Amino acid sequence: MGGGGQQTESSEPAKGDGVGPDGGRGGSAVYTWEEVQKHCHRSDKWLVIDRKVYNITQWAKRHPGGIRVISHFAGEDATDAFVAFHPDPNFVRKFLKPLLIGELATTEPSQDHGKNAVLVQDFQALRDRVEREGLLRARPLFFSLYLGHILLLEALALGLLWVWGTSWSLTLLCSLMLATSQSQAGWLQHDYGHLSVCKTSSWNHVLHKFVIGHLKGASANWWNHRHFQHHAKPNVFSKDPDVNSLHVFVLGDKQPVEYGIKKLKYMPYHHQHQYFFLIGPPLVIPVFFTIQIFQTMFSQRNWVDLAWAMTFYLRFFCCYYPFFGFFGSVALISFVRFLESHWFVWVTQMNHLPMEIDHERHQDWLTMQDQVPPLLFPTMPRHNYHLVAPLVRALCEKHGLPYQVKTLQKAIIDVVGSLKKSGDLWLDAYLHK
Repeated sequence: MGGGGQQTESSEPAKGDGVGPDGGRGGSAVYTWEEVQKHCHRSDKWLVIDRKVYNITQWAKRHPGGIRVISHFAGEDATDAFVAFHPDPNFVRKFLKPLLIGELATTEPSQDHGKNAVLVQDFQALRDRVEREGLLRARPLFFSLYLGHILLLEALALGLLWVWGTSWSLTLLCSLMLATSQSQAGWLQHDYGHLSVCKTSSWNHVLHKFVIGHLKGASANWWNHRHFQHHAKPNVFSKDPDVNSLHVFVLGDKQPVEYGIKKLKYMPYHHQHQYFFLIGPPLVIPVFFTIQIFQTMFSQRNWVDLAWAMTFYLRFFCCYYPFFGFFGSVALISFVRFLESHWFVWVTQMNHLPMEIDHERHQDWLTMQDQVPPLLFPTMPRHNYHLVAPLVRALCEKHGLPYQVKTLQKAIIDVVGSLKKSGDLWLDAYLHK
């Protein structure tokens, strides 16, 4: 870059600037978006927060949320994501200081990739209003009762067998109660994982490990690193793990055509809306997630999470072995996972499969998050979702963005319909292109 005393990324640091251990230059340089966007590679990562340019190449490996989630914003503006993910951004900014290498030139807009500046500013104003009105503050009583009803369901399920025995009808009722408690624990650990409940991060982390580890037998780190990527880039191929179908399904409008043109046929995709019922809802939690969780804990040597998970299985077998024996207890937990998986898959895929799924398009935060409050405000406690929804809807209407409200029946029909549509697109491309 020439003129105005501006310094490009290939220039020498300005006089008096020291290059820090993480690549920071002291922050005196100025850059254009074009220059920032060049640094989006595995070994070269910059990002922008509030017009400040940071070199995160080395530090990304130490990022508490995982290297992938922060790397998804390499070469981009990460302001809205930074604010959304961190309950106390000012505390986190002190870790950014050694990474600062400069700022955007005054001639550069605050938004990258031609984003709508008015829309971005309006959403940031909405975010400010949400904070002022206390919608990011949790109600301790709500979450105490939430945890209490999960523990009560667990106790009632066991007490049912102790008092009345293990007939088929009572075992089925016990399974339904356990599946309900497992599902509710899944939503509760989500809020602890997003630091939405307690005032201090440390208590959120401890309770998160208790709920997801001891109450569910899963891994907090596995969930964090997977789920944060979903929030960072929802429905973006290669960045959102939730749309990585491992070639079992083709999703959206683009992927089916790409597979069809390349003559890729790992599965009979034109029937995916049918075999989804066989391998989607029934198997995601009891098979896919279970294998992935233990594989992750062992491969990453995450012994703390493994210990927490083992307390779940130890407690479960101590409780139910006297009634069903070892193999009967394995069958019981497998059936509970089977029931829970149906609940989880249908609820989550309503916000995935019928929505737009595509490669990276560098959209603004509001548009990219499909206007869903839990995605727009990850640290918002769930008891405030209904309060922010009308505000989000009004903002969408102002900017002509679609805001969808569906019945449960319509949402389920749309999941199946979207799979059929994608399968038909694949078949057409496979046969004719």
